[in-house]
Amino acid sequence: MPEGPSIVILKEAAQQFAGETILEAESADKKIDIEVLRGRKITAFKSWGKHFLICLPDFTLRIHLMLFGSYLINSRKTSLARLSLRFRNGEINFYACSLARIDEPLDKIYDWSEDVMNDAFNYQNAIEKLKQHPQMMVCDALLNQHIFSGSGNIIKNEVLFRVGVRPDSLIGKIPIKKLDELVAETVRYSHQFYEWRKAAVLKEHFLIYGKPICPRDGTQTISELLGKSKRRTFYCPACQKLYN
Repeated sequence: MPEGPSIVILKEAAQQFAGETILEAESADKKIDIEVLRGRKITAFKSWGKHFLICLPDFTLRIHLMLFGSYLINSRKTSLARLSLRFRNGEINFYACSLARIDEPLDKIYDWSEDVMNDAFNYQNAIEKLKQHPQMMVCDALLNQHIFSGSGNIIKNEVLFRVGVRPDSLIGKIPIKKLDELVAETVRYSHQFYEWRKAAVLKEHFLIYGKPICPRDGTQTISELLGKSKRRTFYCPACQKLYN
């Protein structure tokens, strides 16, 4: 599943079509009225966490790439796109994604201070939200999109390793100083993820994700399906502390 930093990269790549008029639109999703897209001008592209937002004069098209979604700019696959938009200067095609129309103002739908890639991210609000869930596993907290919008499974694994906390630790048992460190590292690593992803070197910087041996102490790592979402989780039983 593409994480928040990857959606920011998509937003940047799509900027070439900002202000352009949609000349042709096609969709495999029957819930989307293609006719209302043709001839409409793109006013902006935005992102919130894992949501890519195509803003039009009176509504917004939300795209979520889900687990296996992808996109191509000025190119297309042989398979039918979930959404295809053609402009005077090119095209953008989305595959295996979910689409939704948003008619309300985005500021009423989205809290931008929850987005780890947004300059408006509010560190103290994240801490307060964490405190409200003392029995939540920290691995679940890092996937909670209303605490850390844009954080995904890779970010979860890498952040917990970097701060030395086991993923099955309970939020209420983690010292406040460590929670502060966790929040700061989530934002910091997300921006590093963005830089490495743009440079096509992201995997080279994985410390724990998919690794059989801990790079800090040489201990064999543990791989489990943890938390409510049962997402694949890697951790070192020696240098990541369990708070329970």
